[in-house]
Amino acid sequence: MKLTLTNQNWRCTLTGSSQTFTIKYVIEAKFEIEGVVEKPDVIGAVFGQTEGLFGPELDLRELQKSGRIGRIEIELHSKQDKTTGTITIPTSLDRVSTALLAASIESINRVGPCAAKVTLEKIADIREARRKVIIDRAKDILHKWTIESMPSVDEVFKEVAETLKVAKVEKYGSEELSAGPEITSSKEIIVVEGRADVINLMRCGLLNIIALEGAKVPETIKKLCKEKETTAFLDGDRGGDLILKELLQVTDVKHIARAPRGKEVEELNCKEIFEALETRVPVEELSKPKREKQKIEVPKEIFQAAKGLEGSFEAVLLNEKLEQIERLPVNQLAEKLQQVEGVDTVVFDGIITQRIVDVASEKQIKNIVASRVSDAVKPPLNVQLLTFPDIAES
Repeated sequence: MKLTLTNQNWRCTLTGSSQTFTIKYVIEAKFEIEGVVEKPDVIGAVFGQTEGLFGPELDLRELQKSGRIGRIEIELHSKQDKTTGTITIPTSLDRVSTALLAASIESINRVGPCAAKVTLEKIADIREARRKVIIDRAKDILHKWTIESMPSVDEVFKEVAETLKVAKVEKYGSEELSAGPEITSSKEIIVVEGRADVINLMRCGLLNIIALEGAKVPETIKKLCKEKETTAFLDGDRGGDLILKELLQVTDVKHIARAPRGKEVEELNCKEIFEALETRVPVEELSKPKREKQKIEVPKEIFQAAKGLEGSFEAVLLNEKLEQIERLPVNQLAEKLQQVEGVDTVVFDGIITQRIVDVASEKQIKNIVASRVSDAVKPPLNVQLLTFPDIAES
């Protein structure tokens, strides 16, 4: 086979047998010879002076026979009784073997009867050069692809115009309420407070919208709520609270969604709109009376300790008789619990963490009472965890 390889600073032609030869590296060395010699002299020195240095594994003749190095190229010029030139050796050896081979070439000190000096110029990594060519070509392909696939300005304007055309606010019912174009065809609708709310939701792709446009619920809305699955999406303010009460009294609205407290629907972004609609609440849930959580009765000493600690960021340690052992800052609590003995109950103005629970469990502490419990805490088997709002005096 004949293979021509090029790089910025070198060119070599490999002529080999029928064996497949994959070049990994190219050794490039220069030489200076005190006298006039020919190429065969240099070739003879390369083979002769490296022979047997590292056994048959790195013998140049054996490596050529096995196809692990290619043809050794010599370029030389003679002038004023001196010969200079280059030696190029393509190789498929590993990095260590290639480095040993390069060092062997540098050890040549005579060519024929003349003194010589060989210096390694570089070892070129063909794969690195190939990667660069591939990356450069990939950049060209990507650039061309981007240009060809990018829509024209006219196409962009046309698409925007179509979007705006679809999102036109319509008038609906005898009261001519602001509504989206799908209010008639949709089985589910969203009722909002005003025209600005309709426009904002349509901007996010929701077209089954209709506005109340006033504090009093129009007859059109009452009729739609009977015929369709209706969600009321209201502002998170006092006005939204009043409209909600009105809707619950005079319509069959099924779900309630609210903007975050203090915000209006018209100022929400699309993410906030979809989050509010995803967390909508069935009307039945709103109408259920809230059951007050039953408080847990605790001894007077624990209840009074909790009351006295609120806002203090301090902790109190009680023994089995519920007598105070020590009072200390909360940030010292975990360390103190590891040192002290005889603690039955810990009361502190702070958050119950997994570390506090682990230490209490190890020290056989029965009760921990604090402001609140971290969500990451795993409930222990041998320690009762309570919060200030949970407890009542027995």
